Amino acid sequence: MEAIRNYVQLTENIATAGQPRADQFEVIADAGYQYIINLGMPNHPDAVQEEDKLISELGLGYIHIPVKFDSPTKEQVRTFCKVLSALKDQRVFIHCIMNFRVSAFMYHYLSKIERKSEVKSRSIMFDHWDLEPAWKNLMSWSSRELGLS
Repeated sequence: MEAIRNYVQLTENIATAGQPRADQFEVIADAGYQYIINLGMPNHPDAVQEEDKLISELGLGYIHIPVKFDSPTKEQVRTFCKVLSALKDQRVFIHCIMNFRVSAFMYHYLSKIERKSEVKSRSIMFDHWDLEPAWKNLMSWSSRELGLS
């Protein structure tokens, strides 16, 4: 698992990462993950073509919420939080291209849905990311603004 780009075991049941290579999805399945959530854009050069088909052939659930890096939306964060809430007791592997989008979305899930502290809600990926304005804005959204309260 550590060979996957920017892999972080964020909670007991949730791992986050950048885009896995096609051959690494079998490693993820073997590690006991039951669902893959992808926040990356399908037209990115690093995206795995037909990722949904590959994941389903491994017997895992696949959910794709494509998020443009320069324009994440409140609706996308809200949808992500609701999907992850529905999968609460499952082992879930969540990725985008670099693990930045995922880290920001997970911050909202952990702080607003799981009610974890600021420190426990922030992935170590924030130590490696100089937030662009769209992401600084996203990080400031309240539960009410996201429609989560």
